[in-house]
Amino acid sequence: MQFKSLILAAGLTALASAGFADGHAGKVKVGMITTLSGGGAGLGIDVRDGFMLAAKMAGNDKLEVVIEDDQRKPEIAVQLADKMIQSEKVDIMTGIIWSNLAMAVVPAATAQGKFYISPNAGPSALAGKGCHPLYFNVAWQNDNLHEAAGAYANDAGYTNSFILAPNYPAGQDALTGYKRMYGGELAGEIYTKLGQTDYAAEIAQIRASGADSVFFFLPGGMGISFLKQYAGSGVDLPVVGPAFSFDQGILQAVGNAALGVKNTSQWNKDLDSPANAAFVDAFQAEYGRLPSLYASQGYDAANLILSAMDKADVKDADAFRAALAAAEFDSVRGDFTFGTNQHPVQDYYVREVIKEGDVFTNKIISASLTDHVDAYAAECSY
Repeated sequence: MQFKSLILAAGLTALASAGFADGHAGKVKVGMITTLSGGGAGLGIDVRDGFMLAAKMAGNDKLEVVIEDDQRKPEIAVQLADKMIQSEKVDIMTGIIWSNLAMAVVPAATAQGKFYISPNAGPSALAGKGCHPLYFNVAWQNDNLHEAAGAYANDAGYTNSFILAPNYPAGQDALTGYKRMYGGELAGEIYTKLGQTDYAAEIAQIRASGADSVFFFLPGGMGISFLKQYAGSGVDLPVVGPAFSFDQGILQAVGNAALGVKNTSQWNKDLDSPANAAFVDAFQAEYGRLPSLYASQGYDAANLILSAMDKADVKDADAFRAALAAAEFDSVRGDFTFGTNQHPVQDYYVREVIKEGDVFTNKIISASLTDHVDAYAAECSY
């Protein structure tokens, strides 16, 4: 792809391909709304960079991508979605990181006949009864990584976990997922404020709870704050979490406090597949850093769209949907298959935080769940 403009100003990023004119047959215009500023910016930047890397590597000049910053605010995400649908005339939308923003945007976008390809947020409300033929999730359903953590906790012999997550849809799905697989007792269960940075009160509750382990889901800056405070608290209970709290960008900020922690993911840089090796090398060469989970999901989302473009015209919604559902692309995760609700059926792994030279990262140590189907697929009917 060739790009004629790159604008970074006032919380707005616009990226447009050269030589594109609206209405040309075979062209596809993608509207990406993601978080590029504030506490969650690293997540959105990685999704954007992974997506645009795949587009660049494909060299498909029929793809145009318009990118804007939602600032992690639902009302701004809604305004941007309206603009993209009504003024930009996008064919496909993607990019949202946070589930509360997805719930504000996705149902309205699909109701207006737009495809939505989620590279991250996978709220349960959109996987079951609220599923839609035009909604695909290329990452996971929100519960899944937490289900894998619950399964690992059983294997590790934990019987009295203290669990916590932010009080928003993904946080609620997280604790639901952990409890679905975990077979022990709960020493405590609390919801924190979304965006919270001081966890002294929660750590005091953990200390007094009699727990033998801690499970937490605190993505982005929330996880950095919690892990640093937990490490300095003197509480030495083992910690388990999803990859969102131990991902590549977060680990550098947390440092030694994360070493040895077990976390769950559907992806890691050491997954043994040619597509993954090519992605990791290309991402490092393009951006000068290791890719994150979010970058891998953005990359797969773009390649899914590109694979459908090779088979169908986006203006033929039925044909394009069938092409998306076929998922005939080289995923960084190996074989990729959608379930009946257009969420992935995939393996989940246990990772351990390690240090390679001066860089904190993860390595896969075992499988947790194999060919796992999310719990809401049976409720989905079109």
